[in-house]
Amino acid sequence: MKQINQPLSDWLARQPIQPLFLKLLALCDVAGLYIVDRDQQVVHWSRGAEQLTGLESGDITGKTCLSEYAITEAGEHKKQLIKSSQAGGHKIELEKITQVLYDQDDIFAGGLGLLLSASEQAANSSLSKEASAPAHAPRLRPVGEAPVLDGKQGFQGLLSRSPAMQAVFQIIRNAAETEATVLVRGESGSGKELVAKAIHDLSARRNAPFLAINCAALSSSLLDSELFGHVRGAFTGAVKDHSGLFQRAHGGTLFLDEVAELPLELQAKLLRVIQERNFIPVGGDRSIDVDVRIVAATHRSLREEVKMGRFREDLMYRLRVVPIFIPPLRERREDIGLLIWHFIQQHNADNFRKIEKIDPQAMRALLDYAWPGNIRELHNVVEYAFAVGRGTTLRWSELPPEFREQRSVDSQAVQNQPLSADEESAAIRQALEQSNGKVTQAARTLGMSRATFWRKRKIYGV
Repeated sequence: MKQINQPLSDWLARQPIQPLFLKLLALCDVAGLYIVDRDQQVVHWSRGAEQLTGLESGDITGKTCLSEYAITEAGEHKKQLIKSSQAGGHKIELEKITQVLYDQDDIFAGGLGLLLSASEQAANSSLSKEASAPAHAPRLRPVGEAPVLDGKQGFQGLLSRSPAMQAVFQIIRNAAETEATVLVRGESGSGKELVAKAIHDLSARRNAPFLAINCAALSSSLLDSELFGHVRGAFTGAVKDHSGLFQRAHGGTLFLDEVAELPLELQAKLLRVIQERNFIPVGGDRSIDVDVRIVAATHRSLREEVKMGRFREDLMYRLRVVPIFIPPLRERREDIGLLIWHFIQQHNADNFRKIEKIDPQAMRALLDYAWPGNIRELHNVVEYAFAVGRGTTLRWSELPPEFREQRSVDSQAVQNQPLSADEESAAIRQALEQSNGKVTQAARTLGMSRATFWRKRKIYGV
């Protein structure tokens, strides 16, 4: 086993091991990772292992593994080629890499296994050849240099390599096969409309209209008319009949963005459409039958809106039959670089300026930024850099002003100014509330290291 260096050893000594291990397993879920105990029973079978072997986790976990996946004491860091049978009798060749595990009494406790497809094995072989090339030969892509973006990281216009987003993609696939109403929750700029469009495009309604409206963008009367239409003479200026979005989306999907902003009187009409499949236009006297699937979205908690009396509880349950939560960009930082280069390549195609690499200082600033505006803000930052800069390298000086500003007054207050215990305690509590309890984000907000933040929390009992 590789020797652990001192900094890593010191860091591990301060970590709660079980949560750390579970988080590592979550990050590796897309890899062909599995774990067996000393009796060769499978205790973990990742999603990547499912895809490679065709064996479902629920069918194999807790049972004795097939002989080809066994890990014995003789398998210390052993590599071997195995053949696995998939459904239908189809055989595939895999490379199995194993690592034996021992318990605290130095007794064999099972092992970790990693499965790679034959194509991945070939790729690894080519990497090994590259590693043995002369010292002057290029071996690794520099951090700021453009990567090769492949289709495996994209799904219906959504780009991500985050395990959390892969789970979202699976929910989208499953929901698209049904007619269930979907509620997408996510911060501004996180891609809620792209999720709605993906559900529509993967559904049986794909050849019918997909229409969208922002419920916060119009007044109550205009929104009523836009959603449900109106008849001639319904109000001043209604010189002819107007078909609303529900009528125009017949057979397709209607995306209601910021549905939490819908006025209470229109919530009742929306509930009727969902339940009765018909509605009456503004000023009309007869109902119109309609077949529309609704995908709604909000950045607010509808449950909290119900508690505040601003949203109907019965409508909330009708809308959130299938809830989908999109993690903010700051919680899937592995996607930042991927998205930056995606948008750079989009703008490179315009032939105005071609960026081939990112200066390390600029890349560090981009990766450390909290991205409150999520993917939309990231796209705007790339567009800004193309507009103000020149040359093939994106530099730190070409980023928007907020990247070059000093820490906020609130952040500096705890770090640089002498605060009373009550003031410092209140600042820490506020930072935790703003970050929804995420310690790393709260510490960054206050300009502290995570260790200092934990120490001060313990002192103040926060």
